[in-house]
Amino acid sequence: GHLVESGGGLVQPGGSLTLSCVAAGFTFSGAAFQWFRQAPGKEREHVATIYSTHTLTDYSASAKGRFTISRDNRKETVYLQMTNLKSEDTAVYYCHRMNYETWGQGTQVTVAS
Repeated sequence: GHLVESGGGLVQPGGSLTLSCVAAGFTFSGAAFQWFRQAPGKEREHVATIYSTHTLTDYSASAKGRFTISRDNRKETVYLQMTNLKSEDTAVYYCHRMNYETWGQGTQVTVAS
């Protein structure tokens, strides 16, 4: 299977952005997904997780209250809605199929004025 992210870009501090991750090649509805991010010179870090049951989610401390992870099983797509973005959110964001070595290519998010 594979994952393809999109939706990154340049946004001003305080702005919003929604990332998408389209999956293919495996049974989407039974899978759990995560968003990670990696800033220059830093290790990749977990941002959010959504389990196969739509209501069960988990967030990092930095994402809680500002980011929302969701999924659409019909479209086989996972979303990360990001609000009140800060400069420290600047990173490449990756979609990951939990418990598998399946990663997307990443999408760049830059928060700057």
